[in-house]
Amino acid sequence: MQKISIDALATQQLEAAVSAGSGRAADTVFGGHEKVMRQTVMALKAGTSLSEHQNPGEATIFVLRGSLWLRSGGESWQGKTGDLLIIPDGLHSLDAEEDSAFLMTVAKIRQ
Repeated sequence: MQKISIDALATQQLEAAVSAGSGRAADTVFGGHEKVMRQTVMALKAGTSLSEHQNPGEATIFVLRGSLWLRSGGESWQGKTGDLLIIPDGLHSLDAEEDSAFLMTVAKIRQ
């Protein structure tokens, strides 16, 4: 059994994102590329985006801090602290309105 403080990790990743040239930081807390499920705490500095990319399977974003926008197929959804966004199938992007941290959970579709 392993216990991880997601709140402490969100603080750490926010600090790293704000000081990083890319404006983002991430730490996988469970799973990985060799597993079906992966959970990653990610942070984006205000004004930073994750450009449009393909969803590798079923995925959600749980907003830990801040405010961000999920965009897909001409639609957009705002997520604020405490919100759970279900990432639609297909191409999508993410824009940080404020310094934001979130827990992304992905369950890859097995081929």
